[in-house]
Amino acid sequence: MVDSIVSAIRSVSGILMLDRSSDIDHNRSVVAFAGSPTAVSEAAFRAIDEASRHINMELHTGVHPRIGAADVVPFVPLSEATLQDCADVAYELGKRVGQELNIPVYLYEAAALRPERKRLENIRRGGYEKLRDTIAIDPALEPDFGPSAVGAAGATIIGARNPLIAFNIYLSTGDIKIAQSIARTIRQSSGGLPFVKALGFLVQDRAQVSINLTDFTQTSLPTVIEAVRSEAYKRGVEIQQTELIGLIPQAALIEVARWYLQLEFLQASQILETQIANSLA
Repeated sequence: MVDSIVSAIRSVSGILMLDRSSDIDHNRSVVAFAGSPTAVSEAAFRAIDEASRHINMELHTGVHPRIGAADVVPFVPLSEATLQDCADVAYELGKRVGQELNIPVYLYEAAALRPERKRLENIRRGGYEKLRDTIAIDPALEPDFGPSAVGAAGATIIGARNPLIAFNIYLSTGDIKIAQSIARTIRQSSGGLPFVKALGFLVQDRAQVSINLTDFTQTSLPTVIEAVRSEAYKRGVEIQQTELIGLIPQAALIEVARWYLQLEFLQASQILETQIANSLA
């Protein structure tokens, strides 16, 4: 099924496939691709269409919050593109998905048409089941495009944002309450670290702190990891391993190296592959 979605994306001329990953416990796949605004918009439309044909939300389960088969479609500025360029693409795609696929669409982050929809979690709170049961009667759930009713494909959230780092931290315990407590302590919405979103899950009998770092230039990846390590220690557990979901900017890894290797003045130009790529450009 994921293969068919990837094939739909690849069918668009000018698309560069960057990454794909799937997680059984979260029951969620992430596909990243790049190209011109026209190409990525068309590829995203085909992916949403394909997902809506194969994924039945009435049968879907998983620990990760979700409201639709094509749950969230973010456009991220690369090269000379701006966040506003991405917001414009998100708006046009949202309108097209609502009209042609008859799927409810919510715009978020830089593309949001309502201030309360800037934060993804505000739209997704309660999941597909809540949306299915209340979209027709709750004015707050009226979509930006498409019908005020959901079919088997659910709804789609489309937006524009800067690059984020999605990663999971596994703890040396199977107690989900510890993961949930740590997540609550470190996330911004609960008074924790700026630009950090976090939830606690139980994955394969291990407690997991699932994190989205939305601006690593303001709150670094080492800052988040050490915060989790400290909170885990207070609760008598430790970090067992971490897991990256999707792609990560090189600048974020350089910051990790600066922190843990104490290479205060490390520059991207000192990385072998970077120098080779620059020489070939």
